Amino acid sequence: MIELRATTLVDGLWFPEGPRWHEDRLWFSDVLAQWVMAMDASGMIERIVEVPNIPSGLGWLPDGQLLVVSTTDRRLLRLGADGLVEHANLWSLASERCNDMVVDVLGRAYVGNWGYDLEASPPRPRTAEIVLVLPDGATRVAATDLVFPNGTVITPDGRTLIVAESFAARLTAFDVASDGSLSGRRVWAQFDALGFAPRPGRVVPDGICLDADGAIWVASPETAEVLRAKEGGEVTHRVTGSNPPYACALGGSDRRTLFILTAASTRASDAWARGQGRIEAVRVEVPGAGLP
Repeated sequence: MIELRATTLVDGLWFPEGPRWHEDRLWFSDVLAQWVMAMDASGMIERIVEVPNIPSGLGWLPDGQLLVVSTTDRRLLRLGADGLVEHANLWSLASERCNDMVVDVLGRAYVGNWGYDLEASPPRPRTAEIVLVLPDGATRVAATDLVFPNGTVITPDGRTLIVAESFAARLTAFDVASDGSLSGRRVWAQFDALGFAPRPGRVVPDGICLDADGAIWVASPETAEVLRAKEGGEVTHRVTGSNPPYACALGGSDRRTLFILTAASTRASDAWARGQGRIEAVRVEVPGAGLP
């Protein structure tokens, strides 16, 4: 396995998540600060829009309008000339708080959710759905029985969607039909056989991104590393940095910069962690591919 070390580009954030390379900038949600932001090549950060109910996954419609997952109220928002408006309400379809998503070239959004309340004591684990949101805002459930569906990618041909099931320690693939439906569910990579549980020391695939060789970079905050995995589960590279990584994206002018978003804590109650979120980076050989 090849070992790499990331270096810090930007600090002073809280909990950066959902990175997307778009129009020569790295877009992301600072979840706990409740802002969507964008960083240019010089490291200059612009605040794009405030999302009071916690922003998460990002994407764009074909006309260039930004889509933002609003977590706690389970909505998908659209940023237009007059600010944020509701694009779709997912409350009746998503079991719990919404989180990451991927938007395809046609503007169809695939949105995951927690499935259960992680902050409950004790938590009552149950599976979750991926909700498909069409460009006109129509919604339907595209997949069920997923264990905390999180980071998601679509292959360059648009025919395969791969989602991280965080608390099952696996990546799961689906075939994408012409109408956006998902079928042909299969395990793309399994990192352990511990079952459905958030257990210390296991790989927890959170944010993911795809490269041109068909491998997937996987941010695993529990083990404080980003892994590059091939289909079947072989790990070829490992990246470490300063904080636990929660998401990653391949970007830059040649898409060979692996941006890694890290945080010291995911809890708003941990005020000490504010300002310790970072964007870190490392150069890699194989460029990014597919979506996001």
